Amino acid sequence: MFLRALIVSVLSLFAALAPMNVARAGAPLFHAESGVAIGGYDAVAYFTEGLPVPGRPDIQLEWKGAIWRFASEANRDRFEANPRAYAPQYGGYCAYALSRGYLDSADPRAWKIVNGKLYLVHSFEMFRIWARDIPGNLALAEANWPTVLQR
Repeated sequence: MFLRALIVSVLSLFAALAPMNVARAGAPLFHAESGVAIGGYDAVAYFTEGLPVPGRPDIQLEWKGAIWRFASEANRDRFEANPRAYAPQYGGYCAYALSRGYLDSADPRAWKIVNGKLYLVHSFEMFRIWARDIPGNLALAEANWPTVLQR
């Protein structure tokens, strides 16, 4: 009886998780043109240098199906120790586009750290629009993520 209940529970869990896998099938979880995340910029440098710094091809690692490049080995080590602390939100897709319900690429030079999280936006023009109501736009983006990946 216990074994049967366990099997039913496990099968129910797999059935519940199946839509999550389908949701991610439409688009990669991390936007990475040519397999390189955030255009090759160093994700840690946004936090430590306060600006986008190009990463070096000889200092990189793979995480979540993308190559992440870094300006220094110290930054690579920081990222490796806690990638979620440094990786851009919404998989590196444009935060403004997500607030409007669609996916778009982001320019790594159009960025902002809000509450300790890195957000990228498609262009400087879109960034100016997004910045008019960052809390409102983030609330909308949160509501759309990750369901927008299903489309």
